[in-house]
Amino acid sequence: MPAYHERLWPSVWLFIATALVIPASILVLAPISLIAGVITAVVLYAGCVVGLLLAAPIVEVEDGTLHAAKASIATSLVGEVTSFSGDEAFKERGQRLDARAWLMLRPWVDPIVKVPVLDASDPAPYWIVSTRHPKELAAAINSSRRPVSGEN
Repeated sequence: MPAYHERLWPSVWLFIATALVIPASILVLAPISLIAGVITAVVLYAGCVVGLLLAAPIVEVEDGTLHAAKASIATSLVGEVTSFSGDEAFKERGQRLDARAWLMLRPWVDPIVKVPVLDASDPAPYWIVSTRHPKELAAAINSSRRPVSGEN
């Protein structure tokens, strides 16, 4: 059983924004055939919805491993995780961001956690991971960390 599990579903406003494909496709195809425009609109919007749902990443801490979308790292290779939200999260994603950092950001999710990488062979100094529950995710990662040999 995972210590933490979350799927970052898109927010409602994203589904509403993608609904603009409906009037656009009807407008383009109406001079040819209104029925073709409506059918195309429905198919395109359904495709957008399915794409958004399939692209929703999973963030999970399980068996000493942090999984963020398709990437994973052993929690024994990470340092003390910190959580950020609001203005601090904005600064971590912008002004304070190291270009070498590994990012799993979703624009519809404001809070993040910063996961320092202790593995010297890893080119990324830290991970930034979007989450709706930053304190819970940070606590799950920190509690599943095991010290690396040579670390106190």
